[in-house]
Amino acid sequence: MKRNLLSMALASATLMLATAAHAQDTPPPPQQAQPDQRSDEDAKTLDTVTVTGIRASIEKSIDTKQSSTSIVEAISAEDIGKLPDTSIADSIARLPGLTAQRFGNRPQEINIRGFAGDFSTALLNGREQVSPGNNRGVEFDQYPSELINSVVVYKTPDGSLIGQGLSGTIDLHTVRPLDFKEPVVALNLRGDMNEIEHDDDKLHGSRFSASYIDQFADNTVGLALGYAQLNNPTQSHVFEGWGYDSGVINGGNIFDVEGDNTRKGFMGVLEFRPNEMYSTTLDLFYSKFDREETKRGFQFSTGGTGNVVSREGDADLATRVQFQNVNFGVIRNDVNASYDDLFAIGWNHQLRLNDQWTLRADISNSSTKREERILETYARLAPGVEDDNVVATHNPDGYFDFDFSLDLTDPANFLLMDPGGWGGDRAQAGYLKDFDVTDNLTSVRFDLERTFDEGMFSSLEFGVNLTDRKKTRSSFENTLCLTVGCTSAENQGMAIPPQYITSSDLNFAGITFLGLDALGLLNDVYILNPKNHPDISKKNWDVHEEVTTLYVQGNINTDLGPVPVRGNVGLQVVNAQQSSDGFQSLPLGASGGPVSDSASFTHYLPSLNLSFQLPWDQYLRFGAARQMARPRMDELRVNNDIAIDFANPPNPNYPDEFQVPHYAMTGGNTQLEPWLANAYDLSWEMYFGGSKGYVSAAYFFKDLKTYIYTQEGFFDIRDTAFPPNLIDPSLSPIGRFSRPANGTGGYVRGHEIAVSIPLDLLWEPLLGFGIQANYADNDSSIQPYGPTRPNEPLPGLSKYVTNGTVYFERWGFAARVSARHRSDFVGEVQGFGGDREKRVFGAETVTDVQLGYTLQSGPMKDLSFLLQVNNLENEPYQTLDGSGRPNTFSEYGRTYLLGVNYKF
Repeated sequence: MKRNLLSMALASATLMLATAAHAQDTPPPPQQAQPDQRSDEDAKTLDTVTVTGIRASIEKSIDTKQSSTSIVEAISAEDIGKLPDTSIADSIARLPGLTAQRFGNRPQEINIRGFAGDFSTALLNGREQVSPGNNRGVEFDQYPSELINSVVVYKTPDGSLIGQGLSGTIDLHTVRPLDFKEPVVALNLRGDMNEIEHDDDKLHGSRFSASYIDQFADNTVGLALGYAQLNNPTQSHVFEGWGYDSGVINGGNIFDVEGDNTRKGFMGVLEFRPNEMYSTTLDLFYSKFDREETKRGFQFSTGGTGNVVSREGDADLATRVQFQNVNFGVIRNDVNASYDDLFAIGWNHQLRLNDQWTLRADISNSSTKREERILETYARLAPGVEDDNVVATHNPDGYFDFDFSLDLTDPANFLLMDPGGWGGDRAQAGYLKDFDVTDNLTSVRFDLERTFDEGMFSSLEFGVNLTDRKKTRSSFENTLCLTVGCTSAENQGMAIPPQYITSSDLNFAGITFLGLDALGLLNDVYILNPKNHPDISKKNWDVHEEVTTLYVQGNINTDLGPVPVRGNVGLQVVNAQQSSDGFQSLPLGASGGPVSDSASFTHYLPSLNLSFQLPWDQYLRFGAARQMARPRMDELRVNNDIAIDFANPPNPNYPDEFQVPHYAMTGGNTQLEPWLANAYDLSWEMYFGGSKGYVSAAYFFKDLKTYIYTQEGFFDIRDTAFPPNLIDPSLSPIGRFSRPANGTGGYVRGHEIAVSIPLDLLWEPLLGFGIQANYADNDSSIQPYGPTRPNEPLPGLSKYVTNGTVYFERWGFAARVSARHRSDFVGEVQGFGGDREKRVFGAETVTDVQLGYTLQSGPMKDLSFLLQVNNLENEPYQTLDGSGRPNTFSEYGRTYLLGVNYKF
């Protein structure tokens, strides 16, 4: 009910502001036909690297939105360069209908209109980008905001938009130096400090960027260079619950996390435009992002209700519990590190053959590599040591405080050892996982365009795009042992060598515990024993795709009576050849081997965009399209694990021969077809003061014809690559499989309301003040896990999304307060074993504040100063269980930035 009132209030305010603004505005000028070219108009580059005002950047973004033939949202570089965010994701997440999922307090994955990142794509200067993650979703914190000049988010596609997503397409743009009138040099330097108190060397970080733009040879050659460096120590407190027994917490993990983020980015653009007939542009982009973190903590089991002495609270959640006989606890000292390299290059040529024909050619490559290491070390409570008085108290912020009577800093209470059969037949005193991911995409594109002087079509475009992509993931894992034999019988434990003991005081959850030097133990104490297991072999795979896209598009520029109409109608024909190589695991220790599979599909994607220009600068836009998103990479993998199921209960739906012990197979599915949807969009927009402000209301409906989820079925072991001589004749040859497959779809729909108003349009004394606000309400009928789990939410979908910004800029002073809110949602995190797993995240509101001043005159004119506070209210990162109880909780503290910018 409150959300409905909020939506109605924003809608009413939007109409009131629009009416008031037009009351202050002059009558509209005579209507004129709009420009014909979408590709240049929708992603306009700007005149400077950092402009003098927030308002100027907002106006340029509004101008991009207004002049587009599609339904889009836009950001100009000034929004970021003047008051910079850590990454471009912070700014994208403020756009109507868009949200971000935070990882380590960094917005990384973008959700568009309630869809997870798998359903969108990211382009850089119009070219598809790869990802260092396990799947396709681009990690936007790889892109330094200082190197990005503008962003256009396409909510509706057209025929010429190659690499488009189903939920939307995010196109990042770097500068075009020949769009500048003179050379420009911009320098930015800032320091940051985190509020959480830890070691002094983890409190402070820095950022630096430099940009150089120049023109040569009578403005026929342009060069732009940019460099950005980030050194950002990170700190956090983490609680991870182990579930609940009749409302009583079963135990959990308490971690103190300290890390370092180091990112270096480079951008280069070389333009050559000797005349009006020919131009060529070479784009380079490189980002190196290294993340290292140390996790020190304590994990323990309370024993559930069996050890409860007293409890308070209700049946669903005991808010204060006293336990006795707590004898399972493990000191954890872990190290997580990832090292990412991302490189993109593109070379574009444009040749006007004559007054009507233009030929374009483009070749590009996007590649990335990730090296990731996860180190775990264990020191458990020694046999006979237990705590007879442990009190767990629920903290309203979303975690538990614990009071232990046992001294957790005394090394005599702990031994290095396998905590409790964690290694199976091995004495696993620790574990080491190394993952490598490579992703490489090469694309070649040719376009031909014919313009017309008369008729409803201003031009006709057609072309072809060829893409070759290969993604590979490898896993190398080792058991960390204390003896050469490493058998479970040898799990006697080792006293902790004193030279590896450190201290760790969380100032969180009431715990102080023993800290250990994990890397020292790895190098000097542990013996590495390589681990082979079906769960490991299934993480080694590659997926190869060859995608051919043919398209034709007619660009509309005509009149329907007195109403100017612009838009386009197009068709894409997409053929995909997909294949995968991996490994097959066999039961009872039998040796598996390599397997491969391939498939081919062709899909037809029509699209229509119409924009009706109505009186008083109103636009009514309509879009209809068949939209597509290719399957997840980790679901396309061919790997499968074949085992023997001895425990399957009788089921009347299964054939008789299936009741005996049978083969069971799990894995990926290279035969997957993409997600497909019929999508419809309607948007009303009103602009005033030229491009100074606007209000809009939009509705979208996406009817997914199929959705991919894990399904069960039957298979014949004799039809697989299983060696015939290993087939057990006593088992049923008809087995059960579980794997991702195309299933029933459903709809995702929603409405969005947005307003951006400089308040002097309403009352002149408010010159310099302005507001931006948007609200989105989404819902879905899709059952993402199939009809057997009908009430599960769609991953990525927040029912309610709200963003608000209030700003002031005048006399050189600039101030902005921004808040973004999303209701609870299902997202993905890296789970046990290094694969992705889904979690329910609680609602969050993240508030940022920026203050600045720019010198208006004198020898240091354009020198500006910046003060910024991110995560002002220390909003935690939370996940909940199915009953809304705390599952995980992480707090990162406020971050303060103080900096200086200078442009000359």
